[in-house]
Amino acid sequence: MSFGRCFLKLPYFTNMFIVQVGALLIALTYYTNAQTSVVAVNTTIPGSEQSASGLRQLAVAVVPQSSVFHPSLRSQFSLNLLSAFPEDLEVSNYCVELLAIFGQRYSTYVNCLVSAARPVKVCQNCYGTYGNLMEIYKNISDQMGPGNVSCRDSLLRSDRLMLVFLLYSNLEDIWTASECNRCVSLRHYSLTNDTLYFMETLNQSLSCFEKYQKGNHSELCTECKATYRGLNELYSRMEKNHTLCIDIEDSMNMTRILWSKDFNCSFPRAETVPVIAVSSFMLFLPIIFYLSSFLHSEQKKRKLIHPKRAKSNPSFINIQDKFS
Repeated sequence: MSFGRCFLKLPYFTNMFIVQVGALLIALTYYTNAQTSVVAVNTTIPGSEQSASGLRQLAVAVVPQSSVFHPSLRSQFSLNLLSAFPEDLEVSNYCVELLAIFGQRYSTYVNCLVSAARPVKVCQNCYGTYGNLMEIYKNISDQMGPGNVSCRDSLLRSDRLMLVFLLYSNLEDIWTASECNRCVSLRHYSLTNDTLYFMETLNQSLSCFEKYQKGNHSELCTECKATYRGLNELYSRMEKNHTLCIDIEDSMNMTRILWSKDFNCSFPRAETVPVIAVSSFMLFLPIIFYLSSFLHSEQKKRKLIHPKRAKSNPSFINIQDKFS
């Protein structure tokens, strides 16, 4: 009797046990073959410090042997690509220091922008950090370092990505879109006088709101009407003079929401009076036109004179008969 027939006659559980044992033997065989293709690595370091060549050999030893990648322990090139380039292609120490300062000031300015997102205060809170970032970027792009070393080409134009230039351009676009130059004088690192005066006027209105908001809102509308009107007039003048930035626009919008929606206050604006007058005149203008036309036509009918027919003359008739 063959082995296959004997195997079929065995009980079901016995057959399953034999299959599992066979699978285990096959797995152990593959595991043993895989272990022979990997170089043994000694992960213990005998001393507290190890030479660069030792670390290099340790890094190469952990790479498995394959048909694609065959690192050589005797190779003079390191896995660290920067040390493989000539010295004239490497970034100078001066440029590396500028790059580190740029990174620190970049992160400081970004953190300031995030904290000043709502309510918007990116101009009045972050103009100092933006000025520091702009200063270090100018040092990288324009100025010369010790030994007439320029970092412009090595840090800004050395690759297709131009990461330093791209990072700075994104933050500069945020500053430009916020129109912070209208509210901030970067030469003196301070807010403009118009901005300071607006903030003072705004604080007066907000202080008045805080004083009367706990009581009846009708009292708030009466007591704070003058300061709120002055704030609106100042905002209109600054809008005409193009001295508004995102901070002022956002603070004025929030103040108007408080006045109209939260406190339900309102007052007639001065410019609405001529608008109403002109609209009323234009509304009644067609009525006035048709009424005047009707009266003028009636007056002409009264002055119209109907001509009378001439009476027939007998002598004139006789003369016509003679010639006929």
